[in-house]
Parts: sequence; C-alpha cells; structure tokens
Amino acid sequence: MRGRFRPGVFWGSGVKRVSVAVLAVAFVVFALLPQQSQFLFHTIGGPLADLVAIPVKGMATLDRTLREWWVQYIALQGLAQQNRELRETVQQLRGEVNRLREQTYMAERLASLLEFQKDKSVRTVAARVIGRSASNWYQGVILNKGEEDGIREQMGVMTPAGVVGRIVRISGSTSIALLTIDPNVAITGIVQRTRDEGMVQGTSQGLVRMKYIPPLSPVKTGDAVVTSGLTGGFPRGVLIGEVVRVEESEDGLFRTAEIEPAVKFRRLDEVLIVVSLRSPEAVPSLDHALIAPGPQNPAP
Repeated sequence: MRGRFRPGVFWGSGVKRVSVAVLAVAFVVFALLPQQSQFLFHTIGGPLADLVAIPVKGMATLDRTLREWWVQYIALQGLAQQNRELRETVQQLRGEVNRLREQTYMAERLASLLEFQKDKSVRTVAARVIGRSASNWYQGVILNKGEEDGIREQMGVMTPAGVVGRIVRISGSTSIALLTIDPNVAITGIVQRTRDEGMVQGTSQGLVRMKYIPPLSPVKTGDAVVTSGLTGGFPRGVLIGEVVRVEESEDGLFRTAEIEPAVKFRRLDEVLIVVSLRSPEAVPSLDHALIAPGPQNPAP
C-alpha cells in the first residue's frame, strides 16, 4: 500500500537510530568524563533535590505534628480520667469531713448536756428535735421522747444555754414543745440585777416580753432575765434572755421589757426536758415545816 504512513517503519528507522545514538553519547560522557558528569549532576541535582525536598519535609513535619497531637490527645484523655477520679475522691472526702464535723458538733452538744445533767437538784431527760412547726399557728418543735419516757404535759424544756419552752402535747414516743416565743407559753421570770419579778410570755409577732414589772423598777437594756424557780417547771436561775427595750404600760401601772431569747431556736438540735426539780425526799412540804416542833429546851 504505497502512499500510506506506517508508524512502525518510522520508529524502526529514524527514531530508533537517534535514541541509540543519544544513549551511546551519554554513556561515553559519563564513562569518560566523570568530573564533568559530577558537576552536571551537582548543578542540576541540587535545585532539583531542594525542590523535591519541600513536599518531603512538609510531609515529615505533618507526620511529626500528627504524632505529637495524638500523643497529647492520649495524655489528655488520661489526665481527664484522673481529674474525674480526683473530683470524685474530693467529693467523698468532703462528705466524710462534713459527717465527722457534724459528729464533732453533736458530741460537743451532748457533752454540754451531760455536764448539765450532773446537777442533782434537777432531773432531766435528753431529747432530740425531730421536727419543727411548719405553720404560723404555733411556734414549736417535735421531740423524740414521749409518755413512754416519763414525759408529761407542762414540763419545762431547756438547754444549757437557756429556756426553750414547755411540753404541751405527748404521745407514746414523741412530744410537742411550744417555744417561749409562742403566745401560749408563760414563764415566771426575774430580772437578775434588780430582782424584779414578772411574767415572761411570747407574742404573736414572735417576740418575748416580760410583763408586770413594777413601775419604779430600774430595769434597763442589757439586763439578764432568768427563771424564778417558783412556778413553771424550771429550776431557779435558768437564763431566759436579755432585755433589749423597756416600755411603760398604757395605764402606767407596770413596765414591759422586750427580751431577746438566749436560745437560737432555728439552731436547736438537742434539748433537756425537766422531769423533776428535786427528788421528793429533798423537798419538805410546807405543812410539815409549819407543824414541825421547834427546838426543845434541855431538861434542867
């Protein structure tokens, strides 16, 4: 087929001969001229190597950065787990500290109650506050001692700090005590400095007032008011509170003193119920004292 282009013939003739010639010349140059070939490689290879090194170095830097990030991530995961465990441990220790602190406070309060109970002139029963009044009808607390423990109505309730109130209702194992700030509680009190006696009673505003103080009494702010010990189921000299204000009655016949209670009722946890003031043997009756014979004159 004359006139058609045949690639095989072209490659087999011209291009093939040229390629062989170029390879032969390159071999002769590299074999016979080593210094010139090294210079040629150095001249051409240096920039080429730098060009090729750019992505290689970038890949190496990226790989190293990824490895460092991964190591840091693993380390952070471990630290996060340790932090969680430490936080849980801290919370447990705080709970334990709070529990031990509460036990310490309770032990101190109970030690104070036990010390007060050593007084032979008054017999008391320790009780714990298990509830508080949730209404505005009365101001009182619920105690964990009742009729089974020898508790009766109208018994006095107190702490080593002072007067708390009076038992008004009992059941088998519990009782309700009204606080001195309740209007239904009245206690005979005496101003410790002036020895003036009056009736201490709560008010509807949640305050404590001492009524029927003599008009010429020198009672003043800061005076302590204590129980008289004559009536009311309390021993003599138990602190009721401190006078914060003195007022004249409307008719001018008496003075009235507003009293700040000695007991912090919102912080009340344990109390003492006054079961009896003295043992029956230690208190002679008035009739017996009146009819007892006087000292007899010795026979001559």
